[in-house]
Amino acid sequence: MRLWSIVAYLLLPYAIAGLIWRGLRYPPYWKRWPERFGYVPPIRGERVIWIHAVSVGEVRSAAALVGAIADRLPRHRILVTTMTPTGSEQVEMLFGERVLHSYLPYDLPDAVARFLDRVKPELAIIAETEFWPNLFRACVKREIPLHIVNARLSPSSFRGYMMAGRTVRAMFASADLICAQSSLDAQRLRNLGVDDHLLKVTRNLKFDVEVPETIRAAGQQLRELWGASRPVLIGASTHRGEEAKILSAFTSLRRRYPDLLLVLVPRHPERFASVARLSRRRGFTTERKSMLAGSLPAKINVLIGDTMGELHKFYAASDVAFVGGSFVRHGGQNPLEACTVGVPVIFGPHMFHFEEISALTLELGAARQVADERALVDAVALYLDQPELRRAAGEAALALINDNHGSLERTLDAMSRQLAATAARSRPGDGVLASRV
Repeated sequence: MRLWSIVAYLLLPYAIAGLIWRGLRYPPYWKRWPERFGYVPPIRGERVIWIHAVSVGEVRSAAALVGAIADRLPRHRILVTTMTPTGSEQVEMLFGERVLHSYLPYDLPDAVARFLDRVKPELAIIAETEFWPNLFRACVKREIPLHIVNARLSPSSFRGYMMAGRTVRAMFASADLICAQSSLDAQRLRNLGVDDHLLKVTRNLKFDVEVPETIRAAGQQLRELWGASRPVLIGASTHRGEEAKILSAFTSLRRRYPDLLLVLVPRHPERFASVARLSRRRGFTTERKSMLAGSLPAKINVLIGDTMGELHKFYAASDVAFVGGSFVRHGGQNPLEACTVGVPVIFGPHMFHFEEISALTLELGAARQVADERALVDAVALYLDQPELRRAAGEAALALINDNHGSLERTLDAMSRQLAATAARSRPGDGVLASRV
């Protein structure tokens, strides 16, 4: 742990430089820096359950769990931490004042101690698999029960963790419970030295994300504003290098479908402007969603989805979805959000962060995997030319979601003993909270 602490301090200038660089393109990265060093607003007179979800995807996945724990422990205050401004915005959008939010500090011993001194959580819950050796060790020293939920390990993460051997084993040994997404994830954790008694396979919380009817209605309304008769292709959660490939494919597709609308939604907000410029340089009439009032003019070829919290609506308004992070070696993004609204999915060759989910979508006919932009053209054309095939793929996507529900209940069952013990220690009316979302 001491060696890791030295490394963490040495990496700190690079982390700060990263915040500055991202802030140049997305100013919220410049705000609330003290929280990243543990100077979070103190929580006084409240019993706290702390849940960490690093960014937007993890917040969405953990949303039902957050709500269920808040219902089971009504005398506690829920603090949700993230690492990104977009994650913070997602917390506020989903929960409003029902929960508190702060950024989780860097994994530096003094920052971690400061954070825990100010929050004093009775239970710590980490969504997915995060590398926080000092934080986990501090929880053990303070006798804070620590649960890791929705844990997964991609092949690349597993190889990286294997290189950190002793530190990783000590970190995971700090946990009281680890809920893995799959038996493969559980086996990788065992190979890292995690004791079997800590492990429960509870499946993926992403399958239990509820889709309000308002999302589908909002998607239908968007579709009418964009042009009800126009076919719509969405390129969602795209990363640097992918938009150029998608736009090349779009050039070919427009020869066959001249009124086709492409909705491009970059994964990171700081890239909205550069992606819009790229689209215009490629000769497409381009508009940003944030600048659009009312109906979309028919002359617009490409719409940049640069508004926060609307991706689900964009999916619901689309005919076909390409899920990003998969044409580059990022490892893919979650395809289930498109599946929940019955939209056929296409993704590239690199889906190693979602290997189980992507395999399921392919097996059931809810998705197609393509090697390059030429194959993307063929896959999109297949869906646009054959409405029955598109409808069948959408129905398979919905069936995939419905058939894999239950992770939330399994996770809560695995946590039930600790939740009951935490509830038994609570007492009502401990004062007023001095903090904010």
